[in-house]
Amino acid sequence: MTHRFNPTSLREYDIRGIVGRTLGPEDARAIGRGFATLLRRAGGTRVAVGRDGRESSPELEMALIDGLTTSGVDVVRVGLGPTPMLYYSEATLEVDGGIQITGSHNPSDYNGFKMVFQHAPFYGSDIQELGRLAENGDWEEAETRGTVSDVDIEDEYVGRLMAGYSGGTYRIGWDAGNGASGPVIEKLTKLLPGEHHLLFTDVDSNFPNHHPDPTEEKNLEDLKRLVAEKQLDFGLAFDGDGDRIGAIDGEGRVVWGDQLLSILAVPVLRQEPGATIIADVKASQMLYDRIAELGGKPVMWKTGHSLVKTKMKETGAPLAGEMSGHIFFAQDYYGFDDAQYAAVQVIRALHVIGKSMTQLRSEMPALVNTPEMRFTVDESRKFDIVTEVLDRLEKDGAKVDRTDGARVNTDDGWWLLRASNTQDVLVARAESNDQAGLDRLMAQIDAQLAASGVERGPQAGH
Repeated sequence: MTHRFNPTSLREYDIRGIVGRTLGPEDARAIGRGFATLLRRAGGTRVAVGRDGRESSPELEMALIDGLTTSGVDVVRVGLGPTPMLYYSEATLEVDGGIQITGSHNPSDYNGFKMVFQHAPFYGSDIQELGRLAENGDWEEAETRGTVSDVDIEDEYVGRLMAGYSGGTYRIGWDAGNGASGPVIEKLTKLLPGEHHLLFTDVDSNFPNHHPDPTEEKNLEDLKRLVAEKQLDFGLAFDGDGDRIGAIDGEGRVVWGDQLLSILAVPVLRQEPGATIIADVKASQMLYDRIAELGGKPVMWKTGHSLVKTKMKETGAPLAGEMSGHIFFAQDYYGFDDAQYAAVQVIRALHVIGKSMTQLRSEMPALVNTPEMRFTVDESRKFDIVTEVLDRLEKDGAKVDRTDGARVNTDDGWWLLRASNTQDVLVARAESNDQAGLDRLMAQIDAQLAASGVERGPQAGH
């Protein structure tokens, strides 16, 4: 028996598609068979499986488990919860891998799979290998089917989030966005000192209040209103599967991913002076300067949670983060991205620093920057365009960092152009000290795109 995946579903960091169109139960079964095959060939026997709150998740879970057990692997079901709860299960239970069924922050008709293989990220060529195994029907056959057991790990996970907690007492707004984090946030806030006001903790696959993506400012409107009405110290928001965090200060200003990282770096570097801290190429220069100022070693790296986790292991970095709100902790934790743990650590960091979120936000350099601009281009051209831009820039003697696309430094600041690994889009961002400088940087981006026959056309969603 063989199976062919829709080619658009096998992404760089995970498997993702529109249920009923590019992803369905037969795909889930094939993923189970392929993952179990690779695991058995590497000497593994048990896999943890979790799921988010989407309507399609239980059906995909059933098919995935059927595939895993058919190929002879035992399954430990940890049930509904955020992706980091599955990562925690994989790190602490006696298992050899983990799979979370989740559509992350995508619209409600999407779903997908995030995987961990023997405590390491499973991405890139690993995911393509699942496609190859399926196409060839190269799956392990089992004499006896694997077993399925259930573990209720939610309380243990929440307890681990609080382990050794020594933060202050604050008045905080929490917006779970009807995503899979809701029940965990409810339990967590009962354990935390202070006053907590919760929004949208009911898990609802239709996301009736707003889209669960805290990196888009329009999705933070309800949280801003709550913080203003109750005069709270700050607010925290979570994406659909709880691996990305968003924040606002007491005045309703957004505290972006790189700004949160600059706050979290303080206690981390006090505990581990001189440590490496990693951020992705979309992060502000302010962050890299701040890490250096605190005595740390800033490292700019490629965007993508699997790539960042791999770089953390390689460099021994205790902390890493992305502009998108993925924040990774290896100091006293397991090295994965966990928005719930990040929330607890932000509260602790404010206590350690001894300043409010609003004060810290006000003290940050007043830079003018664009949000992440994403625009659709032909899939077959996206990487070529970036290569053409790089070649022209280097010919002109520009200061270019090639870590992930083109990041160009000029007297006005910096701009970035990179190809998305997961969609047919180019991503651009720019940052300057003032609006005139930003306009000049944007003109440079547009000139480079025009030279490759592209214009910064319609903005693409995530």
